[in-house]
Amino acid sequence: MNHRRFVSEKLILIAVTLALVSSLCAAGVQETGSTASDPRLQKGYRFQQGGWTYVHLEGSPSEIGFQHGYLLASEIADAVEAIKLFDTHQTHRDWEFFRKTAREMLWPHIDVEYQQELQGIADGVKAHGVDLDVYDIVALNAFEEVPDYYLPWLNKREKQAKAPKLAAPGNCSAFIATGAYTKDHQIVIAHNNWTSYLAGERWVVIFDIVPQNGERILMDGFPGLITSDDDFGVNAAGIMITETTITQFEGWDPNGKPEFMRSRKALQYAKSIDDYVRIIKEGNNGGYANDWMIGDRKTGEIAYLELGLKNTPLWRTKDGYFVSSNFARDPKLIKEETSGFDPKDASSSPNARHVRWEELMKQAKGKIDVTMAEAFLSDHVDSFEKGASSSVEKAQANERSLCGHVDVSARGIKEWGWDAYNPGGAVQGKASDSKMAANMSFVARAGHPCGADFLAADFLDHHPEFSWQKPLLRDMKAGPWTTFRSGQKTGE
Repeated sequence: MNHRRFVSEKLILIAVTLALVSSLCAAGVQETGSTASDPRLQKGYRFQQGGWTYVHLEGSPSEIGFQHGYLLASEIADAVEAIKLFDTHQTHRDWEFFRKTAREMLWPHIDVEYQQELQGIADGVKAHGVDLDVYDIVALNAFEEVPDYYLPWLNKREKQAKAPKLAAPGNCSAFIATGAYTKDHQIVIAHNNWTSYLAGERWVVIFDIVPQNGERILMDGFPGLITSDDDFGVNAAGIMITETTITQFEGWDPNGKPEFMRSRKALQYAKSIDDYVRIIKEGNNGGYANDWMIGDRKTGEIAYLELGLKNTPLWRTKDGYFVSSNFARDPKLIKEETSGFDPKDASSSPNARHVRWEELMKQAKGKIDVTMAEAFLSDHVDSFEKGASSSVEKAQANERSLCGHVDVSARGIKEWGWDAYNPGGAVQGKASDSKMAANMSFVARAGHPCGADFLAADFLDHHPEFSWQKPLLRDMKAGPWTTFRSGQKTGE
């Protein structure tokens, strides 16, 4: 097919879909007719605060799913179009490929509880006039693991000579600390999500979930997903979790369980660090391989699980810290399960941020609290440039700063396949401590944690090479640091 004609037809299709999404957004969530009296909706609600959409979901798996799909119908329709645009462009596969993968590979390995929730989401969006089915929803849930883990494995297996080069990206900056490192000697945990601005501007949902079985959950998330997926959350049993992705990871088990299901299940059912580790490793498919930071506020213990497919080392302590910025820690995992990640390249984004994290932990020992965590997530020091110069400190927002701004970097991030000026970086931040977790609470900031705004039109004027994103790339405005808690109602 002629490439220009294909792109033109795709843009026309996107424009039509956007018109539908805009009409849904304008209509809002209107409870009319038989749907308004649907008993499945009685316990669910939503409101806006600080640039986030807070959604309360409660009941059986199908009820939680229906509430999710109905209350976020317009956001889910928009999210599917954004992910569809991004994934089809990057992989050269059409959306039907992702639906087929969802139907044939992923769905049979999803626990019945989560099949019911996913079907409920599809039923909810359908009830609100959005034409998506359960396989669209499953494909959406797998948007982190199918393009960057399954497809590289598949292309290699099928010896696809003309396949695009796909690499597991390394997204996010995070830490967890306890004991002598924190102000009150209890746990402090923090994370900022690095991703494309196309997805990141939409990654602004706070989910408060009261499931029929398991623990209550408070987590950030993306419309239509049953898990946080950038993975920051707390549960009522005192478990606090976050993660960052392992750069250049390679590995896939087609008979494994989807990562999006395992991560949700672990947060929902874990009462201890051991529980969390056991559940997330069960049926590991290698998808979305992450370094997990796990805390238990009941004991003050923290842990670091490097979740490869073949290698899954675990570290834990009651007096110390773990930092993460997409660097693999275990030499055996690096050798056996990455495509050449170099931990000695101080100029790379993962390693430069690793150096900065270590500096901050040592400088702040005994003083770390949530307010300090917010500052860490906003940090713009480039440790490589600082080390290469005589200046004491060099603050420069770019791909090496903890608060990432790859859109201003001529270097991009070669390990992730991010070209120069790629519109991506840190898109939001969250932090909590043991006391907040005991109250099922955390602070969050939508947009760059530093408070800077990303303006799509200005960016595209200067970087027309990314004009393929124009139909769906939006301004990403930073909101204030805002406290959220379970059971919160609008205006509280």
